[in-house]
Amino acid sequence: MSVIGLVVNPTAGHGRGRAAGRTAHAGLVAAGHEVSDLSGPTLAQATDAARAAAVRGLDALVVVGGDGMTHLGANVVAGTDLPLGVVASGSGNDIARWWGLPVHDVPASLAALGRGLADGPRQVDAAQVRVPGHEAFEWYVGVLSCGIDAAVNARANRLRFPPGMGKYLRALAAELVGYAPYGYRLVHDGTTEEFAGPLVAVANTGEFGGGIKIAPHAACDDGQLEVVWATRLGLARVLALLPRLFTATHLRHEAVRTTTATEVLIAPSAEHGPLPPVAYADGERIGPLPLAVRLVPGALRVLG
Repeated sequence: MSVIGLVVNPTAGHGRGRAAGRTAHAGLVAAGHEVSDLSGPTLAQATDAARAAAVRGLDALVVVGGDGMTHLGANVVAGTDLPLGVVASGSGNDIARWWGLPVHDVPASLAALGRGLADGPRQVDAAQVRVPGHEAFEWYVGVLSCGIDAAVNARANRLRFPPGMGKYLRALAAELVGYAPYGYRLVHDGTTEEFAGPLVAVANTGEFGGGIKIAPHAACDDGQLEVVWATRLGLARVLALLPRLFTATHLRHEAVRTTTATEVLIAPSAEHGPLPPVAYADGERIGPLPLAVRLVPGALRVLG
């Protein structure tokens, strides 16, 4: 019998997470596992409970929700031998989809968890992000961004209406009103770029934001980060570029640059433009620039 720690985000997927969590809990018990519900009223409390349970002894940690819950799980188990299972029931589920896991299908998710427990987990890469010069870091497994998309994410999180995608459209309109290209200094594996532009993304998986195909060539187990940025673009050209992010045709745009790297530093460059937005990774707030990113190959064990 396996001891499973379960963390559920009841608000994931506009409320679908609660039902998915109940179904997952019942399914794990029916499969003969001992289940410890580690969910909490806040993500911070759930993280603390999951870390404490991991120290006491678990055979796996399973999270129910979207990319934010996957981020929580990764920050508990990355760099350890404890495997992570994901029951994807959020609004975006970009990470689970990129990992090839079932989405909005609890029975299929439980079947994948069962196979992973029986056959052993697979290893995927994860990235550490820290303030340069500091030892403390946070893990992420999807995409870190610090451009206009991050600014929209932050503004949308502060809005109470309209519901769903309407918040993001309202936030995007507000951010575009005062838009000017941000100033960046980007260092990737020792090469330095300084420029003004609308976005920088450091991707371990290929999609974020509910289907934005920022780095379609990214692989989560190749030991490389995909770095994507765009140089100076005015408002009209940014408006033309944004829809192309959903079809990956932005990579053919003359202003878009890409490279691979294992270590990346992103810092503001005041001489090239205004301060870039606070960075987000896996849809969660990370903090202001400068930030240093380092990829750790095979740092995370995933069930399914």
